Amino acid sequence: MAAELVEAMNMVKSFRVSDLQTLLASMGRSKSGLKQDLVGRALRLVQTEYSPELLKNVRQLYESRFPKTSGWLAARRPEGLPVAYTSSLSSSPTATSQGADYLNGITKPIAAPVAAEVKLVPLPFYQTLETLLPPTELIAQNNEKLQDSQCIFELTQSQADQIRNASELRAGIKSIQVVLRICYTDSIGAQEDQYPPNIAVKVNQSYCHVPGYYPSNKPGVEPRRPCRPVNITPWLHLSTVSNRVTVTWGNFGKRYSVAVYLVRVFTSADLFSQLKLCSVESAERCRERIQDKLRYDPESEIATTGLRVSLICPLVKMRLGIPCRVLTCAHLQCFDAVFFLQMNEKKPTWTCPVCDKPAPFELLTIDGLLSEILKETHEDIEEIEYLTDGSWLPIRDEKERERERSDTPDYPVVDICAPEANGHSPAHSSTSLTGKSTNGSVGTAAAAPGGGAVVDLTLDSSSEEEEGGVAAGDSEDTEDSADSPAPKRGRYNYDKDLVTAY
Repeated sequence: MAAELVEAMNMVKSFRVSDLQTLLASMGRSKSGLKQDLVGRALRLVQTEYSPELLKNVRQLYESRFPKTSGWLAARRPEGLPVAYTSSLSSSPTATSQGADYLNGITKPIAAPVAAEVKLVPLPFYQTLETLLPPTELIAQNNEKLQDSQCIFELTQSQADQIRNASELRAGIKSIQVVLRICYTDSIGAQEDQYPPNIAVKVNQSYCHVPGYYPSNKPGVEPRRPCRPVNITPWLHLSTVSNRVTVTWGNFGKRYSVAVYLVRVFTSADLFSQLKLCSVESAERCRERIQDKLRYDPESEIATTGLRVSLICPLVKMRLGIPCRVLTCAHLQCFDAVFFLQMNEKKPTWTCPVCDKPAPFELLTIDGLLSEILKETHEDIEEIEYLTDGSWLPIRDEKERERERSDTPDYPVVDICAPEANGHSPAHSSTSLTGKSTNGSVGTAAAAPGGGAVVDLTLDSSSEEEEGGVAAGDSEDTEDSADSPAPKRGRYNYDKDLVTAY
């Protein structure tokens, strides 16, 4: 066993990025990251979870990467055919005793039957009705980097009528289509759509549209190309006449397979109708899920008494309309189902916007409890808190709390115009603090009967200050003019208190 383990580890070290991703995906591990991260992850996987199934997957990937060339096959290969091509024929997963499955009309040598064939992942927006051409490997004819591969298929009269009579999703786009799908030639697991470099598709001597690259706004990041089925319906003969498809692709060492299907295309509205019909979690089940999360654990040092959930969709930063989440996710936070389906219709990623984990359509569910909460709460409420018994409370915004606190002053309000008991205003019958009676032109404050001070707002303070200032100034000038000291002079020989501004 130790020898097999060392052999498996050596095989893993020789894998390419695509082989490492395939191995990790088949064992349920993450396949994202740089090559050195993938190699380390795969080596740890082999060391910790060594099993005959894992060893089988490693050997299959290694043999597809480094096939064994048969001596008889090398001696009998066609002229001008490289050894690598002959060996790929002998080790191809789709190799059988018949040669009609290969493109370009090249027959295959006799080889042992394979255990599995290439399978493509099902797509939520496409329902496969019939298989017109099963997954077939693209074979290079020579050593050139740019290769052309052809395939021919025919439509039956019922299939042609089905396409012709199908409804239109939009102008020129039928709901029943014939699509071309391309993926890696790999028999381990279901394969996602993957375009080869320099791809071009010609149908009956006319080039059809292939999705282009997404522009990248980040510096140093290469633009990505959405690999999705290619609609070839507008260029087909909708009759029993044969249709010829030519795929131009770049031969850079990787192996690709093509397939043609008759499919029914769904829109995001169609998937939303299916979601509402088949995948709605009841409010009672949602409460049970909340209670399970908040149940007291005696072994845990931290007791959780509540869980906060935002009512704002993380995708569009708007209030949730139809709360949706993934059954396999651990969080209770939801996103809007309509926007999520619309975004995946334009750019299919099928990733949870909350935790970035896979979010396939078949695992989506509508939260019945949060749907009721959205109907009961006002639009100003943006967050709620789930309690241990399954109930909930609205969380008020901090800005709203500050606004309420600012509306209520922190100091008492004094009404200076409150009338006295006899009905007279204190401003008209006040007594000066010095004990002299004033008529509103001499004193500035009076003692109220209750002992408080009453301010006379009718007094012109500026005129009083001027009169008092002039009188005091005249008396002081007459009495102290002779004995007053000379004014102080500053550093630059000017009066310190008299500065002229120009």
